[in-house]
Order: sequence, then structure tokens, then C-alpha cells
Amino acid sequence: MSESSHGIQARLAELLEATRLTGAGRLHEATALIQRSLGVAAPAQVSEPDTIDLKAERISTEGQGAAATTGATGTSRPTGVPPVLPDRVREVVQSVVQGLGRNVGPLFKGRLATPQVPGSGEFAEHHFENNAGARSYKLYVPSGTAPHSPLVVMLHGCSQSPDDFAAGTAMNRLADELGFLVAYPGQSGRANGQKCWNWFEPRDQGRDGGEAGIIAGITKAIIAEHAVDPRSVYIAGLSAGAAAAANIAHAYPELYAAVGIHSGLAAGCARDVSSAMMAMNMGAPGASPPNGFGAPEEGIRIPTIVFHGDGDGTVSPRNGDQILAQAGIARLKSLEVPASETSPGGLAYTRTRYADDEGHVLVENWSVKGLGHAWSGGDSSGSYTDPRGPDASRAMLDFFLSHSQGA
Repeated sequence: MSESSHGIQARLAELLEATRLTGAGRLHEATALIQRSLGVAAPAQVSEPDTIDLKAERISTEGQGAAATTGATGTSRPTGVPPVLPDRVREVVQSVVQGLGRNVGPLFKGRLATPQVPGSGEFAEHHFENNAGARSYKLYVPSGTAPHSPLVVMLHGCSQSPDDFAAGTAMNRLADELGFLVAYPGQSGRANGQKCWNWFEPRDQGRDGGEAGIIAGITKAIIAEHAVDPRSVYIAGLSAGAAAAANIAHAYPELYAAVGIHSGLAAGCARDVSSAMMAMNMGAPGASPPNGFGAPEEGIRIPTIVFHGDGDGTVSPRNGDQILAQAGIARLKSLEVPASETSPGGLAYTRTRYADDEGHVLVENWSVKGLGHAWSGGDSSGSYTDPRGPDASRAMLDFFLSHSQGA
């Protein structure tokens, strides 16, 4: 008799947890968990080190081969399993790790040096604290910025930094050109060992608490201090940062006029590490994300622009489809039949826009052929970018600046 769907899901959750424990160097616990799941007899006690040395190295986007890879949850995924594990257990762990970690390398192996971030304005570090917690952030203010300028909040991916993300997205250059402020909150290593935003934790997803409350607090503080136009405030991110941006935009729809989600996941689609890894690998279960973050109700709109590569092996492109469903495209109309175009760098892509009955574009989707888990059209001075793709930064800014609160 085959296992029930509940049993299969429980078995998968156990294997995902064993993968996390293995990546953390907790091999005895991982072995015991897999043995309980598979009914494998426990091996004789073997002496082993307490941790596995997982060094962050800068690697090429052209290939694999790193000692370990890190996904949008901050859990390390070794490409090999130490030989102290029984053969059957090792095979199972390797299978799970390979399935989850395919093509992860090019994303989250942090840079070793702080990149130079171009821009003629002021790029300074600040610290913010409220009842939800505290974080540092970098703020870019272009020279001669006029009052009531727009603000874009940018959330980096795992193992990245504000400087790295600013360099890779080249948002400061666009800020100089178009006249807006850019804020780059930085995740703390204490909050997440790989400096991932904790988008999969319930306490960090909702309003007035956790990381969502901190980011919203940073946003409000900048609006007040720099006389930002409160109708023109936007939020965007990459991977873990994109998933966090989705959570925050849905938690604070009155604060952000639009959201940009690059290689990310729908708001509220996970509640813990296991469900996060399942969503990353296969998309969130069900037709729409759980936890009250489904498609918006009538009258509530969160203009959304999505970028995702069809070669993304870290966050399944299915998540892009779920973001679009959450944005309410079922109630909108596509303005054109998607046609493939080619970026100056040579990657083909399709761009689809969705509008309401009055013709206002509320959702935009860019699907880039051959793009992995990297910022499309980004600058190679930053990590985890693919300069060959269409320019995601400019596309997001074009979309953002066509929307404002109350319009």
C-alpha cells in the first residue's frame, strides 16, 4: 500500500530538516532523524568534529564546485556528505541536497571585499531602532535632491550587504539620473547567520513586529527626515529580500505604492525553514499562498513587478506565477500577447503587462530565458548579477514611478 499524502509530506519535511542539520554540522542529529524516517539501524558511535568548515568564497556564475551553497533561508547545503553516514542515509541526503541545491552557487557566496559604489551624492550608514528591533541601513541621497522626492527601499539577498547590493543593482546611478532616494537596510548576522531576511518566520511577516516592523519603521523615519513624497515610496528585493519585500508590502499597503520582486516568493508562503525550502524548490503548496496572504480583496491593489529567470535553480520559477496570482491578475486583462524579445546582452525574455478596466497597468511580469538566480542586467561589480539580461533596475523604476498612493 502506498504512503498517504500526509505521510509523504511528513517524510519530505524530515529529510529537509536533516539537510539543514547536516549543513549546520550537526551530523549525529541529521543521521538520527533520517534513520528514524527510513528505519535504518543506528551506526556505531564515530568521533567527528563539532562543525563543518563552510567558507564563503567568491565563485563564478559559469559553474559549480563550491564546498557548500546557501539558499534564501540561510541554511547551508553541502554538495557532499561526510563518509561517517551509512551508505543508504548518505544517498538519501545527497539526493535531497542535490534536488534543493541545484544551481545555488552563483547566488549567495558573499563577496570578500566591499565594492565601490558609484554616485555623486551622499551614501551614508545610519542606525534605526524601534519596538520591533534595530537594524543599520545605508541611504543614498543624490546631490541637489529636491524636497518631495520618491524613495525606493532595497532588500538584499543572503550573504550580501547594502554596498554589494547597491553596486550590483546600480540603483544609485538611476537615483542620480531620475532624482530619488534609495535605502538599503542591512540584515544582521545575529538575526540570521547568512544575513538572509527571515521571510519564512511568522514573527517577521506581519504588521508592527519583527523585521517587517523594522523595515517599515526605517521607511517612515526617512520619509520624515528627508521630506520624501509619502505617495511615492516603493520597496524591492532579490530572493530572500524579494520575499521579505512581498511580506512587507502586503503588511503595509498604505506605505508602499508598489513592490518589485526579483527571483522571490509570494507573501506569507512559508511558516518555517521546512516549508520555505519546499516553496523554494517546488512553489508553495495550494493555489495561493497560505496565512491570509492570498489574492488581494476587491478595492485593494498592490502594484507589482516581477522578474524571474527560467533557469533559476534556487527559487523555482513557479513562485513567480504564484506572485502574479497573489497580485490579482485573474481580475485584470493582459495588454498584449507575450512576445519574446532579446536584451542587448543576448538573453531572450517576455514582458507581460496586466491592466484594470481603466487601462491602468497594475502588474508587470518579466520572464528571462536562461537567467539563473541573479539580478537581471546588473553590474558585475556586485555579486549575483547577470549583466546579459534586461535591465531589471530600470524596468522597476519605470514601473514604480508610474504609480503613487491615492492615484
